[in-house]
Amino acid sequence: MVSTTQNHTSYQTLVRELNLSVIMDHLRTSAPISRAELAETTGLNKTTVSSLVYDLIERHFVQEVGLVSSGYGRPAIKLKLNPTAGFIVSCEIGVDFILVICTDFAPTIIWRYEEYIDPSIGQCAILDRALAILLQAIEIGCPVYGTILGMAVGVPGLVDQQSGVLLFAPNLGWKDLAIRSILNESFKEPLFVDNEANFAALGEHYFGAAQGYNEVLYISAGVGLGGGIVHDGRVYSGMTGVGAEFGHMTVDPDGEVCMCGNQGCWETQVSQQALFRNIWRRIDRGDVSRLTDMTGGRHASLTVPSVVDAARSGDIVAVDALETIGHHLGVGIASLVNILNPELVVFGGILSLAGEFLIPVIEQEVNQRALKWNREAMKLVLAKHGSDACVMGGVAAVYQAILAQPDIVGALSA
Repeated sequence: MVSTTQNHTSYQTLVRELNLSVIMDHLRTSAPISRAELAETTGLNKTTVSSLVYDLIERHFVQEVGLVSSGYGRPAIKLKLNPTAGFIVSCEIGVDFILVICTDFAPTIIWRYEEYIDPSIGQCAILDRALAILLQAIEIGCPVYGTILGMAVGVPGLVDQQSGVLLFAPNLGWKDLAIRSILNESFKEPLFVDNEANFAALGEHYFGAAQGYNEVLYISAGVGLGGGIVHDGRVYSGMTGVGAEFGHMTVDPDGEVCMCGNQGCWETQVSQQALFRNIWRRIDRGDVSRLTDMTGGRHASLTVPSVVDAARSGDIVAVDALETIGHHLGVGIASLVNILNPELVVFGGILSLAGEFLIPVIEQEVNQRALKWNREAMKLVLAKHGSDACVMGGVAAVYQAILAQPDIVGALSA
């Protein structure tokens, strides 16, 4: 039987955790800010704020940053999150690359490493390489920051949120991979695993173009087509964490076969491969393009940056191919805008490098096809973090866990 005293203690602990979370989140979004300002904006009394701030300073999450005078009364001591509270390691395992960053608690990137990989080397070799780079990041962060606050790994596939199992990564050919359990064999730190687009949406919401927006549609176009939804300030991913798979909406039942096994998925029209396919088809039928000389006629040498360079020089094949991708992107995004009614659409992934060519076409299609009320309620922007959006989202996932429950770090580190 639980006593009244135990119930009261549990309630007090819960209230304290909630109040700590409120303080931390306000410091994330509004620092530098004084104790008095925190009390005013949170609605907590000054004594409670002072006690909580003292606790957070003792645990190195918060630091004082000097006196600021308003011209009357006593100068106020401002507060902010402490960059040296610890470090975070975030990784993206892409179809043909591994990207790892190490950040402080600001979060400022203190180390970044990207390595291109050949998918044909196989699952085990890719995971071994990812583990080695993650260990390297920890070796760099530990001497300076001491405490590792958490780790995150984004992957290009469906992830079961409860188990941390990668259910299906169509562009890698991986299925039913217990990726969190595998990584936990080497790392004891808090570990978050999610779809790369979900992380990217969270990263842009916390640290990028979507800061201050609570209803966001994120689209990531690269080797595949990923998507993320921020609803009411949080990433929405469905019951088991595998929602927002916009790339696998059927848009042309008689279209190209997708890596997922379906036919005519949106991804087949708007991916990096679709761009390259359009270009080579034009060149193979005799259209002149400087991309032929730039690549030596080798299909494997074509890259998104080279297509952008060619388009900037006025290359008609490159410009037309990008406009075709923009058209298909715009058609799909217009439908999603009608369904989700977001206040912001963020476009990221490697194809966002061609934003100057894609965005005008996307906007034209959205203006033509989206309902007036949905269209007028939203705006379209490029992702701030570009190809780093996913890894910044991994950092945001660790942040979110700490802000929601600051006590968890000490408990897990003990």
